[in-house]
Amino acid sequence: MISISMEYGDLLRYATDILLVTYVFYKIIMLIRGTRAVQLLKGIMVIVITWFLSKYFQLTALHALMNQAFTFGVLAVVIIFQPELRRALEQLGRGKLFSRSSSTQDDEAVSRLVQEVGKSVTYMAKRRIGALIVIERETGLNDYVETGIGINGRVSSELLINIFIPNTPLHDGAVIMRKDMIMAAACYLPLSENNSISKELGTRHRAAIGLSEVSDGIAIIVSEETGQVSFAAHGAMNRNLTEAQLAEMLTEQLQPLSKGKSMGSRWQWRRKHG
Repeated sequence: MISISMEYGDLLRYATDILLVTYVFYKIIMLIRGTRAVQLLKGIMVIVITWFLSKYFQLTALHALMNQAFTFGVLAVVIIFQPELRRALEQLGRGKLFSRSSSTQDDEAVSRLVQEVGKSVTYMAKRRIGALIVIERETGLNDYVETGIGINGRVSSELLINIFIPNTPLHDGAVIMRKDMIMAAACYLPLSENNSISKELGTRHRAAIGLSEVSDGIAIIVSEETGQVSFAAHGAMNRNLTEAQLAEMLTEQLQPLSKGKSMGSRWQWRRKHG
């Protein structure tokens, strides 16, 4: 009896240990899912797989190179994931690390988002009010959100217009949206270093292209000089769009992934000739 009870006790302890470790890994994945660290993590996985394959097939030189990569890997991980580690510690201190979150977005939310963004862009384009609106998709933009002023307000055309009114504190920089929420304003974005970009395009356009080069986020730009509306995604830009064209492109890009809609070929045509 004593032996059986000890076995049950060991099983319970092992099961609890496995469940706790699984939950911790799950929360870590949820934490980095909203950041560019996901792509970096995929790169680390490629290195790990390469290490195992080089060992299995006895590729001595490659295996030695992978061993050196692991030697300095811990320091590299700390440096690369510094923003995520800082965010995790901050959330742990606030008790938010283990809070639940939802990332679903339905057709109704997409329709409302397209309508509100379209109204605000049309208003600003007519009055030549410069604007840069970024909408987050799968790749998280938390690193850029933290460079701006937190808003955390539900999107509306009135709020977007007020943010970009000239000579106001938030009018410079980009607005970053997540689902139907405006996360922050006056955010700094990475400028594209593509030399083929037209010289007549200003900082807003270059920042929009730069953001679309490092993430799958999309950006809408209103030119302060001409009032033209542009749309940037996948490192490309379509300019001088009408309200209907902007709504169409937004809908195509923001449709829930479960719909299985892919406009890749159509976007490639626009990318070449737009």
